[in-house]
Amino acid sequence: MAENRILIIRGGAIGDFILTLPVLQALREMFPTAHLEVLGYPRIAALARWGGLADGIRSLEDRPMARFFARRAPLDPSWEDYFGRCGVILSYLFDPDGIFQENIARCSRAQFIQGPHRPADDSGTHASEVLLQPLQRLAVFGADPVPRLTPPARRQGQHPEDLSSLLPWITTGPTLALHPGSGSDTKNWPEPRWRELLQSIASSGENRILLIGGEAEGDRLERLASGVDASRVRVLRSAPLPEVAECLSACTAFLGHDSGISHLAAALGLPVTVLWGPTVERVWRPQGERVRILRHEGGLARIEVPTVLQALRPDGG
Repeated sequence: MAENRILIIRGGAIGDFILTLPVLQALREMFPTAHLEVLGYPRIAALARWGGLADGIRSLEDRPMARFFARRAPLDPSWEDYFGRCGVILSYLFDPDGIFQENIARCSRAQFIQGPHRPADDSGTHASEVLLQPLQRLAVFGADPVPRLTPPARRQGQHPEDLSSLLPWITTGPTLALHPGSGSDTKNWPEPRWRELLQSIASSGENRILLIGGEAEGDRLERLASGVDASRVRVLRSAPLPEVAECLSACTAFLGHDSGISHLAAALGLPVTVLWGPTVERVWRPQGERVRILRHEGGLARIEVPTVLQALRPDGG
């Protein structure tokens, strides 16, 4: 490699990024002394830095970057220098006319590898495996397609105050992490089902409940929490993803929909149960040895609460 610096460019949502983690894992193993950097959305790409899979992060949303998507545009000198210091650039950006690649070639002699922006639903191959295929250009074959994230060693006082107060609560007893949302209502189990489930879990006295969500969930988290004894439930809303990962890693198990947070929980190695909707499971399901998919041929809403409770048992029913 001309330079010992590899740049991976990845946009997309949380799940898209998690499914790209095997690329970083494989590069870290194949080129252990290389400097691996991610150009993406910092709030999401921060997971790679947190998990030790990236040495640096740059933002795709930096305004001067926009010039690289216009043909023959004057390029920003600082970005020209940045790309010029790379030996390999692996891009998963949507670039159908090759404009971005052309502009990179104007300022960098890096080996440029174009990866798929989005694996096809009809490919029959899991997305993480499709995203690994461009690494064959670097003689990387047979890489592990399962995303894996290992939490960094926790140090006293390392966490923000709000997270420090939550982690002891999680770790003092069995805690189930629940994410009752996703990026689409078509992927969501009905809220009344969630309410019934939470009440059953809380009344059993066996587990506490950590409700996780963000803006997409609206007031759903608070509505669900209000129906449960306050001593049995906590809400983690709109936290930075490394903090979400820290809390998830301390939980006993996870339940969610087809969402990025479900992919994150699976990458952390938790026992994960996913209530699956209309998405192509073979291509997009979370990967992992401890992942269980629940679906119903009549649709997501037909999955019954007792079925979910059984799946959440340690023996999996």
